[in-house]
Amino acid sequence: MTTKRLIFSLLYDNGSFMLSRNFRLQKIGNLDWLEKNYGFANVGFHIDELIVLDVTRSKRNTEKFCEDLKRLTNDCFAPIAAGGGIRSIDHAQQLLRSGADKIVVNTALHDQPELVEELAHKFGNQCLVASIDAQKVNNSYRVYKQNGYIETSDSLEKCFLKCAGLPIGEIYLTSMDRDGTSNGLDFEMLDQLKHVNQLPLIFKGGVGNAEHIFAGLSDNRIDAVATAHLLNFVGDGLEKARRYTGDRGVDLPIF
Repeated sequence: MTTKRLIFSLLYDNGSFMLSRNFRLQKIGNLDWLEKNYGFANVGFHIDELIVLDVTRSKRNTEKFCEDLKRLTNDCFAPIAAGGGIRSIDHAQQLLRSGADKIVVNTALHDQPELVEELAHKFGNQCLVASIDAQKVNNSYRVYKQNGYIETSDSLEKCFLKCAGLPIGEIYLTSMDRDGTSNGLDFEMLDQLKHVNQLPLIFKGGVGNAEHIFAGLSDNRIDAVATAHLLNFVGDGLEKARRYTGDRGVDLPIF
């Protein structure tokens, strides 16, 4: 059995962390507030990776994001992938120097595929995570860029094929329809894909409890399940979910 992964995602907007529902954002608090009220540092002990995305809708403050990323690195012992508006080698390098182990690209997949090639050449394929945001439109799944604002010309199938042709390490797929709903993962989305197993897949959108995590990690098309729902899983929520999933036979790394 292939070892699976449990991943937590943090959404960041100009110094604050956010809840998202169908890509509409609600402010929660900054890093100090999260630690004081929810003991967020404990989350790092119960996940296999942390993904931190700068989803700022106004002008991004990359320096501030990198400062907070460094603080997260000090508090979280899990590997960290970071992204948000990466448009250059220098931008990616800033994130890696701030403690990220991998970089996440989204809009660049569509607008700057040559940058993806350059990033892989400099940092290695295994360092690149392709973020795909998809939504059901007229019975088919369409792909969006720029924080879900702009529909691309790609179907979900075409986007997966595009990623398979690029030097990408894995795909981070988010269901915009299920995002923040706690209604469970959108397996129908995967059912429409013929090339779902060409790259390792992180699946996100709709995870609200331990059973949702178990259902996702039990699916042989899914290598990792991610959740960004802070209020459902802070405290001992992830610890319990991990134990629940492992006790039911899912092969997770042992800490």
